[in-house]
Amino acid sequence: MLSARLLAVRAVCAALMLAPLSAMPAAAHPPSAAEDEQARAEILKVVAEMQAAWNRGDFRGYMAGFKNPDVVFVSGGRIKDGWQGALDDYVRNYGASDATRGTLTFYDMRIELLAPDVAQLIGHYRLDRPEKPMEGINTRLFRKMDGRWVIALNHVSAYEVGR
Repeated sequence: MLSARLLAVRAVCAALMLAPLSAMPAAAHPPSAAEDEQARAEILKVVAEMQAAWNRGDFRGYMAGFKNPDVVFVSGGRIKDGWQGALDDYVRNYGASDATRGTLTFYDMRIELLAPDVAQLIGHYRLDRPEKPMEGINTRLFRKMDGRWVIALNHVSAYEVGR
């Protein structure tokens, strides 16, 4: 039987993914190939900027890619406390030194445009560092808000890499 917490996570994820689609008018047109490619390029630019910010130790710059204040983070079997809670976790858990922060690389990213202002990204990441290197998969729901793409829902499935 599923735990109440897991059911709550599923409900939040479903609501975030379906709400924008149900709000679309029935006559909304699917994105053209050019719109699709432009959205993909803009989303990949956001991810590249986040990666660069992390690697220079700029956690606020990294967090600029997320919807503020009410992004939903799901990681380690729990829902984190929005944008500020995630920033606090990153600073606490990774900010002590270059070695604890490591070098972050996002790769093998697949993007599906679900609507003109909604996209899903599924991709891998690797965090190289001397102790506890990590790899994992991100599932991200992007929303285009005020002319820019931001992550509204971020789900991480991570594991430590054996050396």
